[in-house]
Amino acid sequence: MSFCRTHFSVLIITSLVQVFCNYNVFVKLSYADNSLVPNLTVSSIPLFTHWFKFGCLNSQRLTRTVMFMFAVMSFYFLCVLAIMLLLCFNRYNMKQWFVRWLEDNRGLVVVLFCLPASFIFDICLRFRNWVVRYLFSAPHQHNERVRTIQAAVREWNDLPTENKRPMCTSRPNWLSLSTTFFQKKDCHQIPVSLFDILNLDEGYMIVKVEPMVSVRDVTDYLIKRGYALAVTLEIGDATCGGLAMAVGMTTYSHKVGLYQEAVVSYDVVTADGSLIHVERNNEHEDLFSCLPWSHGTLGFLVALELKIIKVKPYIHLQYIPVKGKKNYCDKMRLLSGALDKSATTPDYLEATVFSKDEAVIMVGNFSDADKPGEMGKVNNVARWYKPWFYKHVETFLRTGGGDEYVPLQQYLLRHNRAIFWVVEAMIPFGNHPVFQVSLGWLCPPKPAFLKFTTTPGVRAMTFTRQVFQDIVLPMTVLEKSIDIAEDLFDTYPILIYPCRIYDHGVNSGQLRPPREDQMCPGANYGMFYDLGVYGVPGKVKRKERYDSVKAMRSMESFIRQHGGYSFLYADIFMTKEEFHEMFDLTLYEQCRVKYGAVGAFPHLYDKVKPEIDVFEVGRAWADTN
Repeated sequence: MSFCRTHFSVLIITSLVQVFCNYNVFVKLSYADNSLVPNLTVSSIPLFTHWFKFGCLNSQRLTRTVMFMFAVMSFYFLCVLAIMLLLCFNRYNMKQWFVRWLEDNRGLVVVLFCLPASFIFDICLRFRNWVVRYLFSAPHQHNERVRTIQAAVREWNDLPTENKRPMCTSRPNWLSLSTTFFQKKDCHQIPVSLFDILNLDEGYMIVKVEPMVSVRDVTDYLIKRGYALAVTLEIGDATCGGLAMAVGMTTYSHKVGLYQEAVVSYDVVTADGSLIHVERNNEHEDLFSCLPWSHGTLGFLVALELKIIKVKPYIHLQYIPVKGKKNYCDKMRLLSGALDKSATTPDYLEATVFSKDEAVIMVGNFSDADKPGEMGKVNNVARWYKPWFYKHVETFLRTGGGDEYVPLQQYLLRHNRAIFWVVEAMIPFGNHPVFQVSLGWLCPPKPAFLKFTTTPGVRAMTFTRQVFQDIVLPMTVLEKSIDIAEDLFDTYPILIYPCRIYDHGVNSGQLRPPREDQMCPGANYGMFYDLGVYGVPGKVKRKERYDSVKAMRSMESFIRQHGGYSFLYADIFMTKEEFHEMFDLTLYEQCRVKYGAVGAFPHLYDKVKPEIDVFEVGRAWADTN
């Protein structure tokens, strides 16, 4: 997700060309991996008939869309002229001036162009999802589709040695939520088009899904039946398989741990085309331990079983403002059960830190909201005209706290509209009531759209002028991490999600067992937390010198020193040796040999490292103000 303000110079041209001018974009959106119905064209589908019939568009939304398209096209010619002038001047100062102009006027650029284009892009993507879900959904054909994937892998095995390249899925980079752009063009791409929810076992409290099922889709499916995933990420576009092969954490994680702890089993196609069922206690328990954090470098995931929990329709959410860094850190340790494994803990727990000395802790518990007076306190926080959630939370610093009832699904996806608080860097006036009422329904810009319109040049610029990191650290260093985050990045708010990290033994996956002083007394886990730092660093806002590489390497050194981990969807700045110091790859390397992944799939470090030279780009941009 490239959210830097400099992104919008290229958005102006590439998106208009790709989204408005090229009719093949719909085919590209609908069949990104070329494995569904490759001969389908736009002319063969009565698009608007389907949109109206299935509620993707209504007359009011269509009118708004048309109005914005007129505005966008009129603005288009001015943008083309500006870009042409930019291209006519090769001097660096001219480029720097133009980037600065875009930064200073980013709100105007986003509102006039990015939001409407993203909205149309989203309509195409939603229609593509509808086509997949309603025309090609066939859970009973799951085994047949898996056999097709197995056959494709075996075909790769039959290739001459000199023609073999490491395998990966054919899913486009722009559909992933990673900030990096792994070079799939250098790999042999295997279509893995598996989008179905396969089975709900209410007796064992398990749902079985295919890997491309999104968090939004499985949440819709489960909540109607009175359930939710044990770990539900706040971004609806994330996929169940992507989280299983990487990592996920949420405000329920102080009870169950990381996303991987909620996985019951994996079905995996290995490098030789075999299909194996992987569980914690069967003959593939080594692979079970290594699939999380492996990012698709050990095999192709074709199905997984996830733990679910029983839920109620509302979350009773209490907002507790706390003054003083030590006070809110101690409060989080107490509420999360970090100090006492038998302590009664809330169903959901998080904190938003608004400055070093101010935070709001949110305590959530399931509720029916059926008692007198409770329905009057229901707040639909995810409605498009409502303030962004973190801005709503901030008001409790002034009011002294409070409580309300939030519909469960809206709570689970509460940060989706503002992408936590990243959208504010794009639209500084985006939380104004006038904007929310009139244009709030267009937010947020689609993450896939932002990646879809990113060029290598823009990619090189963006990471130097923003920070987007999720970091796992032990609760014992919570105060220190707030200090170092402020020193290095100087951006608020900061997110805190407590999370159990279990001790599964030595060499039992990429995560090492928690250190003795990090363990919860008498438990088999330590209480860690996700430190979420997202936004534009203070020095960039003040137009001061900012060395992004130096800042991130300092943070990574702090993480390694204290036994923490960087989420690998974001840019990393470690050498391979430093990467091995942070992660325990002992069992991972053994599994690569045992399951034939060496040469068949990229290595984990090669898969997650930035595709650009961050050191060179960082030096080039460090002095750019």
